[in-house]
Amino acid sequence: MAGLATPMTLRVAVTLGLPDRLRGGGASVDELAEQLDLAPVALDLLLGHLATLGVVERCAAGYRTSTFGANLCVDAGNGLSDLLDLNAAGGRAELAFVELAHSVSTGKAAYTHRYGRDFWSDLAEHPDLRTSFDRQMTHRIREQLPRIVDGYDWSRFTAVVDVGGGRGSVLAAILAAHPGTRGHLVDLEPTATEARRDFGALGLDQRTEVTAASFFDPLPAGADAYLLVDILHNWGDEDAHAILARCVDAVDPAGRVLVIEPVGGLRAETESDLAMLVIFGGRERRLDEFRALAAPHGLVLETMTGLTARRCLLEFRLDSSPTR
Repeated sequence: MAGLATPMTLRVAVTLGLPDRLRGGGASVDELAEQLDLAPVALDLLLGHLATLGVVERCAAGYRTSTFGANLCVDAGNGLSDLLDLNAAGGRAELAFVELAHSVSTGKAAYTHRYGRDFWSDLAEHPDLRTSFDRQMTHRIREQLPRIVDGYDWSRFTAVVDVGGGRGSVLAAILAAHPGTRGHLVDLEPTATEARRDFGALGLDQRTEVTAASFFDPLPAGADAYLLVDILHNWGDEDAHAILARCVDAVDPAGRVLVIEPVGGLRAETESDLAMLVIFGGRERRLDEFRALAAPHGLVLETMTGLTARRCLLEFRLDSSPTR
């Protein structure tokens, strides 16, 4: 439980691209060291531990990637390379856990303390980080899409605005299942451009609009559903209030604000709770916290639906009482 050697060995191996470079017949330590400008003796120590872990195996050439180690290759299709690569958004963010004590003592994001800017500013400053983050988010939700689509009656809505919807995989899945529904995605550039391209490739360009904007800015108005997928847990209460306020300003009076994310004490893992704190200064809110967050905006929790093992859908309506 205390050792850092193994998790850092895996991260450094993926960052160096070793699982990909050692596929097939493998290579010798000296060859790899020369190619990557590494210290041969130190590289041999790293590969030795990777062999102990079963990620690589010794062969005539030196070392080669094992069948198990192939899971760490870029094209493995499981998203692990983006989570482990220290030059990708996920891998870089994980290193903020080194500053966990700062978050616990202040309640603020350790990411900002470590890197001198918050996570979102870092993505804006480094396009490669944003690209890897968009890829990570698309992969993270992919396997859950069927249950997200089938677990809720999306046909109730004529227009869904996906607020901070990334490249639009969730919205695209909803629209594909419900031909009578239109969609409007809001996200920053260059993610918005990628979403337009993806919608076009799926034949959804006639039923979708994409707006390149922040969800802290006014949202496209008049839709009957505003969807927030894995958004609010990335923000502290002040910013979460601002996001909800934009949704309430835009939604049709009879419409709904829909929140899909883990709910503390129900579908949220304690590790995810800490990750939200360390990276974003957020958390996995409990139901009472969601109610408290929504109430100042005149939002009432109508229903909660368990969609997947990790995510719930919270349906909020505007309070129609005369005192509102």
